[in-house]
Amino acid sequence: MTSRRDFLKSSVLASSLLFVPKFLHALDRQGLRDLRDARGRRLVVVQLGGGNDGLNTIIPYENDLYYKARPTLGIRQQSGILTLDQGLGLNPSMTRLKGLYDQGQVAVLNSVGYPNPDRSHFRSMDIWQSGSASDQYLSTGWLGRYLDSNCAACQLPYNGLEVDDTLSLAMKGRQRKGLALKNPEKFHQITQNRFIAQVSGEKPQGNLSELDYLYKTLAETSSSADYLYQNAKVYKSAVAYPNTEFGRNLKTTAELINSGVASRVYYVSLSGFDTHVRQREQQGKLLGDLSDGLASFVEDLQKAGNLDDTLVLVFSEFGRRVGQNASNGTDHGTANNVLLLGGGLKQKGILNAAPDLANLQDGDLRHQLDFRSLYATVLHDWLEADDTAVLGSRFARMNGLLA
Repeated sequence: MTSRRDFLKSSVLASSLLFVPKFLHALDRQGLRDLRDARGRRLVVVQLGGGNDGLNTIIPYENDLYYKARPTLGIRQQSGILTLDQGLGLNPSMTRLKGLYDQGQVAVLNSVGYPNPDRSHFRSMDIWQSGSASDQYLSTGWLGRYLDSNCAACQLPYNGLEVDDTLSLAMKGRQRKGLALKNPEKFHQITQNRFIAQVSGEKPQGNLSELDYLYKTLAETSSSADYLYQNAKVYKSAVAYPNTEFGRNLKTTAELINSGVASRVYYVSLSGFDTHVRQREQQGKLLGDLSDGLASFVEDLQKAGNLDDTLVLVFSEFGRRVGQNASNGTDHGTANNVLLLGGGLKQKGILNAAPDLANLQDGDLRHQLDFRSLYATVLHDWLEADDTAVLGSRFARMNGLLA
C-alpha cells in the first residue's frame, strides 16, 4: 500500500487543495481552537542560497594571508570596512547591520561547518537542512523533527511557516510539516476556490484511510489559512523595508509575528550567492539587501515588543574557497560564518576565533564549530526541545549563548 507521504506527494488533490469536506473543517477547527493561544519563543531562520562568501562578509582585514589569497578581490580597509572586534570587519554594504552589532543585538560565529564537507550546493544544503552527517541521508529536516516533537505548541498545523512558494526540507517532519505561503491573503484565497465549495459536502465512502488522511491534511491546511488570514489583519507594518522579494518576505514575517500568530518557527531565503564571476558587486548588493532587511525586521519587532522572544539565525550551505579564482570570483568552499540576531542573546559580538588562514585543508577553511552543536543549543536552550531526540545524536551545546 502507498505510504501516506507518497500518497500526499503524488496526489493532485493534495497540491490543488480540492477536496475538503465540511465535517473535517468542523472537526479541525474545533481541535485547533484550544491551541491558538500558545505562545513562546520563536526562531526565524534566514537561508543564504548559493554559498555566501564568508571571508568577504566578515572580513579578516588585519590578516595579510587574506590579501595574499585575494589580491584583487580582497576588500581593503580604505574601501569602508565596518570594523568589529578581533581584527574582523563587516562588508561595507552592511551599514545597518553594523548598527545592530553596536547595540549588542548581533553575534558572529566563525568557521561553522561539519566533518568531510561536501561542495555540492544540493547535497550541502540537504546536510544543513536535515542536520545530518555528510555520509548520512535523511528525508526529514531538523525543524520538521522539532515540529514532530511533543511540545504543546508543536501540535498547531501552522506552527512552522516558510515565507516562500515551496517548503524546504528543513521544515518537513515525519508526522508534521510547516506551511509554505507568500502572504496570508493569497494563501487564504487558494482555499476559497469555488470548486472547493461545490465539493465540500463530499465525504469519502467506505474504509479509505489514505483518503481520510488526505482530507484531514487538506482540512488542517484550509483551517490554518483561515486562521492566518484573520489574525494577520491585526498588525500592518509601518516600517520601511527594502523593495525586494527578501524585504517583502521579512515584512510578511514581522506582520505575522506582531499580529500574535502562534507559530514557533519561520523560514525565509535570500538566493544568488553563487559568485564564481565578478563577485564584488553581486555580493555587495545581496549583503546590502540582507543588512537592510534584517535591520528593518529587528526595528519592526522591537517597536512591537517582540524582539526579546525572537532569535534570528542566518546561514549558508557553505563558504567559498580562500583564494580568488581567475574570474575575480570565488568557487565552492567549506566552513562559513553564521549570524545570530535578537534581544535574547547572552553572548554578543565575535564569539570565537577568526578563521585560521594559515591552517587550510586543500585550500579551504577547517571548521571550528559543528553546525549541529549550534542547532542543539537553539533547540534545547531557546525552543526548549529535546535536542538529542531531534538531531538523533548528542552534540556539545554552547553554554551561555542564549537566555
